[in-house]
Amino acid sequence: MEKEIKAISLFSSAGIAELSLENTAVEVVVANELISRRAECYSHLHPKTKMICGDITLDKIKNAVLEEAKVRGVTMLIATPPCQGLSTIGKNKKQSHYENDDRNYLAFEILEIIDKYDFDYILIENVPKFIDMFFPYDGEYLKLVDILKRKYLDKYEIDGRVLNAKYYGVCQLRPRAIIKMYKKGLKWSLPKMEKEIPLSAAIGHLPSLEAGEDSGIPLHAAKNENPRSIFTLKHTQTGKSAIYNDVYFPKKEDGTRIRGQHNTYKRVSWDMPCPARTTYNGSVISHNNVHPGRLLPDGTYSDARVFTLLETFIISSIPDTVRFPEWASDTFIRTMIGEAIPPKLLTKIVEGIGK
Repeated sequence: MEKEIKAISLFSSAGIAELSLENTAVEVVVANELISRRAECYSHLHPKTKMICGDITLDKIKNAVLEEAKVRGVTMLIATPPCQGLSTIGKNKKQSHYENDDRNYLAFEILEIIDKYDFDYILIENVPKFIDMFFPYDGEYLKLVDILKRKYLDKYEIDGRVLNAKYYGVCQLRPRAIIKMYKKGLKWSLPKMEKEIPLSAAIGHLPSLEAGEDSGIPLHAAKNENPRSIFTLKHTQTGKSAIYNDVYFPKKEDGTRIRGQHNTYKRVSWDMPCPARTTYNGSVISHNNVHPGRLLPDGTYSDARVFTLLETFIISSIPDTVRFPEWASDTFIRTMIGEAIPPKLLTKIVEGIGK
């Protein structure tokens, strides 16, 4: 169908977020990504979109994006500036650290694009910290929403808040900072909150798998795991971390105890949405990555492994028909998923345009 709203996507990465836009009024017709492998993946997933690979801070790239936007009749901007310097999981914890991380100033590239183009709708999204971070601006320290209001409030309605994907049809505890800007006189409502989806309802129908097993169902194959990890996780209850096991705790090769956080080597729970999928969602050592498992007759628990790609797709609201390029490794795919806003959340947000 003919789309009503043509959009450009900046800092688009591999295009995960945009995978469910086909049934909305929005079509991304131009995208920009710095890293060539991610741009190549984006083009594979979105072959109809013009991908401009390069550094958006360079005038050559910026002008190319704007020219394509004009030719294609773009009226919307979607931007997700890199957030590694902002994430609470990352190394930056203090305001002084934020100021010394160049990645955190890429948000100002968005302002330059807005200054040079007449958008009807603008969506900026990032990790929750993005809403609270202070940027040096005009001799002051201001939050990004306040900067946007100072510059554009005469032209746009501006709303910034944190939305959690678990309330919008996604089986994942995934809060994201959302800044909406739309011209005065236009409409853009927030999505309606929905009931949480427990993990049991999302993936409980899939067959159990042990590490290294393949179900024969596309994408539902379990990664191999370290035998020591398998052993300790088999003795770890649903919803618990093996770190706190009295006997069957994680061990190094020499038998010494491995120390970790409360959410490492942790089986998640069946009765609530899955914790956020991070870029390290393929490691049992990282945060909340172990399948809940099921109690077996011998007192151990099944599925001593991380989630399969199919389970990860479902938890992240990625259509199970999506296929990544053949060259894309398991680690690459999981990293891209961990960085992206769940597609269904983005879809729910843009569906509010005009309402």
